[in-house]
Amino acid sequence: MLELVLPFVVMITLIITEAMILQYVKKVSINWPDIIFNLNSGHLMLWLFRGLELVCYHFIYTHFSFNLFVHVPIILTWLFTLVAWDFGFYWEHRLHHKIPLLWAIHMVHHQGEHFNLSLAIRNSWYSSLTSIPFFALLAIAGVPTPIFIAVSIFHYSIQFFNHNAITPKLGLLEQILVTPTHHKVHHLKDQYYANSNFSGSFIIWDKLFGTFETTPTDRTIAYGSHGIMSQNPFWASMLPFMKMFNILYTPSLGHYRLPNALLVSGGLFLFGLVLSYVYDYGYGYHNVNATQYLLFSSLVLGSIALGGMAEGKRWGMISWFGLCWLMPLFFIILLQWSAFYWQLFMGLMVIHGTITFAMWLRGQYYVN
Repeated sequence: MLELVLPFVVMITLIITEAMILQYVKKVSINWPDIIFNLNSGHLMLWLFRGLELVCYHFIYTHFSFNLFVHVPIILTWLFTLVAWDFGFYWEHRLHHKIPLLWAIHMVHHQGEHFNLSLAIRNSWYSSLTSIPFFALLAIAGVPTPIFIAVSIFHYSIQFFNHNAITPKLGLLEQILVTPTHHKVHHLKDQYYANSNFSGSFIIWDKLFGTFETTPTDRTIAYGSHGIMSQNPFWASMLPFMKMFNILYTPSLGHYRLPNALLVSGGLFLFGLVLSYVYDYGYGYHNVNATQYLLFSSLVLGSIALGGMAEGKRWGMISWFGLCWLMPLFFIILLQWSAFYWQLFMGLMVIHGTITFAMWLRGQYYVN
């Protein structure tokens, strides 16, 4: 399913390109482990739940739609959806900041302390699930599923762009559209500003409902959010809920520090396997078999193991090495998967896991 993979390839290319420009042209210090965490924060679980969101939308559209757009010119249906989608996102986003349960999900996105394109895909595992009630109204009204998907891609592309750290102010467009200038305000650590500029594409909603703020000039700019953070995507998604129920746990760093090059390359190789999964299985809801379950689980475990390595945990090193060898042995040797992309990325994982484990055994990563 090449049409599903290409947007991810463009996305990762833009993220790496921006980071290189910031580091080598603008001389900005780049936190590469943070970028890898953003990529690793739940890409596969998010993909699974994004598919579930679309399945739910289509089910509601098929069985409960009022079909209000059957006799409406198609251009008007598109225009309505373009505006209504963004209106729905504004309220979804705003309520995610106001309702504790929703904030526990959205908090993961705001904990990122470096504003760049990778921040756009830093999310809780569960963030796609909470979108379903807000966009269900479009399905009930009768907006066809293909139009909903196309409009969603358009708006999410704008939101991705609005996390870049390079674009200057955009003149008159600042009065109409949400721009990086507006969205940087929303990501400030100061909660007064974090509770503003909720719009996704059109800034008019913030101006209409009194939540618009401009960049403050009387304080140091700092991004992020208060709360316990973890480089492990499992704990990053679970800790906010645990805090709600007074379950106290604070992740600690282990005794190992990996070079950035190993963390970055490991994250990219794992992302390559995720793209291979998407290419073969799409959203993964049709003709599911045991092999797909095992592959999906292996990739999720790989994501968690990479997070463990980023936190310097011994179990992360051992788990990563085990997965890097067991996955190729099972899928390439035993099942004889011959597709080039599987052999390429699993081969790279074997090399990466072996180098990482060998250097760990020699004590090269150990710190007191």
